[in-house]
Amino acid sequence: MTLRRPAEGPWGVVALVLALLVVLGGCAGGGSGGEERGDPGPASPSASAPTPSSSASPGLPRALTGQKLAWKKCAASEGHAAPGREWRCAKLTVPVDWAEPTGDTLRMAVIRGAATGERRGSLVFNFGGPGGSGVSLLPLFAAGYGTLHRAYDLVSFDPRGVGGSARVDCRDDAAVARAERTVDLTPDTPAEERAFLADARAFGKSCAKATGALLPQLTTANTARDLDLLRTVLDEAKLDYFGVSYGTELGGTYAHLFPRHVGRMVLDAVVDPAADTVEHAKGQARGFQRALDAYFRSLGEDPKAGTAKAAALLKKLDARPLPVGSRELTESLAVVGLVSPLYSEASWPQLTRALDAAEAGDGAPLLALADSYNDRDPDGHYGKQAQAQRAISCADDRTRPTAAEARARLTEFRAISPVFGPYLGWDTAGWCHDWPAKGDRTTPEVSAPGAPPILVVGNTGDPATPFEGAARMARELGEGVGVELVWHGEGHGAYGSGSRCVDDTVDAYLVRGKVPAPGKECR
Repeated sequence: MTLRRPAEGPWGVVALVLALLVVLGGCAGGGSGGEERGDPGPASPSASAPTPSSSASPGLPRALTGQKLAWKKCAASEGHAAPGREWRCAKLTVPVDWAEPTGDTLRMAVIRGAATGERRGSLVFNFGGPGGSGVSLLPLFAAGYGTLHRAYDLVSFDPRGVGGSARVDCRDDAAVARAERTVDLTPDTPAEERAFLADARAFGKSCAKATGALLPQLTTANTARDLDLLRTVLDEAKLDYFGVSYGTELGGTYAHLFPRHVGRMVLDAVVDPAADTVEHAKGQARGFQRALDAYFRSLGEDPKAGTAKAAALLKKLDARPLPVGSRELTESLAVVGLVSPLYSEASWPQLTRALDAAEAGDGAPLLALADSYNDRDPDGHYGKQAQAQRAISCADDRTRPTAAEARARLTEFRAISPVFGPYLGWDTAGWCHDWPAKGDRTTPEVSAPGAPPILVVGNTGDPATPFEGAARMARELGEGVGVELVWHGEGHGAYGSGSRCVDDTVDAYLVRGKVPAPGKECR
C-alpha cells in the first residue's frame, strides 16, 4: 500500500514494482492470464486436474470446487512480453457475488511456475496495490525467490477487477491526461475544490457505468474467498501464502475468514489493520516524511532545512508549473515524483538529480519519476492498475470524510509533513467522494483464532506502510498467531532488500516451518 496517486489511484503498485526490480535485479518480460494453446511445458506433480479438496469450504457447488485448471502457455500482457515456457497460465471461475455462489461468475487469471526441486506444495503471492497483476509480476520477481522456488510451485493471480480478471477500465488515456492537467489535488480556492470533487464524482460514475454489478463486489473479502477457492482447486489442504504491502491486508483478511485453512503465511510491508482512512493517511504522511528525512541525512543535510526547501519548490510549482515539452510539472505531479524514489534507498540518487534540475528550472526528471509511478509511457498511454486500485479500495472502505472535514485537518497533516501532508489530507475526502457503491467496512478484520503462526515482517524505514502497522497486525491476528520479525532498514518491504538475516528467516519459515522467536530483529 502506498501514497495514493494523482487523479487515478491510491497505493502505488508501480512504484513498488520499480523498487523491487532494483532490489531483485528483475528481468524484462511478464505474463498474462491468456489461454493461448501451446506446448504444455514442464509440469509439477499437481499439474493434472485435482479432485475437490476435502478442506473445501462447505456449501459451495461442485461446479466451482471441482474445476479443472487448463494450464497453457502464457500470452503477453499489456506492457509485458510473454514469459518463458516454464510459466503456465489458466483461468479460475469464481462467483461475482459470493453471497450467491451459483449466480453470475467471472474468470480469474492465474499463473504458475513448477517447483524446481523437491516439491512441498504451492506458494501463492500477492504483490500489493491493490491492483497489482500477479500474473504479470511473478515472472519478473521469480529470480529473487530461488530458495522458495525449489520447494514450491510459485503461483500468483490477478485479483478481481485487475488485469486478466474482469479488468476495471473507467477512463481512457485522454480523460486521465485531462484530469492530470486540470485538477489540483491540494486545492487552495473554492473553485479548485469544486473541480477536485467534481472530478472524483465523475470518476466514480464512469466506473459504475463501465463495471456495473461487479463494482460493489471488488472487495478484499471477496478476493480472499477467491483465494480460498484457488487453494481448493490447486488441491492444497492449506494455503501457503506470501503477501506484500496490500497483500498483507488480503492475507490478514483470509486468515480471519479461513483460519483453519492457513498454512505458512508471510506478511511483508504490513498495512496497519487498525487504521481507518484518516489514520492511514496520517501514517503514510509520517512514513514518507521519515524517508525524506533519512534521504536528506544521507546527503549530510539538515532534514528540516531540506524539507522546507522541497515544500517551497512545491509552493512555487503551485503558482507556476514548469513547462516540460507540451506538458507541465505541476505541484501534484511533483509530489508524486518525490514519492517514487523514496521506495528504495537505491533510487535516492535519482531524487537528488530531479530536485537539482527542478530548482534550476528543468522539470523533466521529476516529471519522469511521476510518470513511472503513474504507469504512463512515453506515448501517453496509462496503465489500468491505478483505476483498479481506486475501485477496490472504495469497495472496501465505507469511511468517506467530507471536504470540510479534510480542510479542518490540514493543519495537523501539514505538521506531520509539510511536503506530503496536504496531498494526503485532501485525498481522504477526494478518493472515494460520492462513490456509487457503499464500502464494505471501516477497517479490515484480521483476528484469526485457531490459525497457526503467521510471520509478520516490519521494516523500520518503510515509507508506504509504516513500521507501526506490523506490530498492530501481529497483535490483531491474535496471541500465538502473529509473530513479528523486525528489520532495521530503508525502503518498502524487507524480503529481498539486502538483509540476509531477513531472507534466511523467511526462507526457513516457509521451507522448513521454523518459526522465529517473536520480535526477532535483523540489523
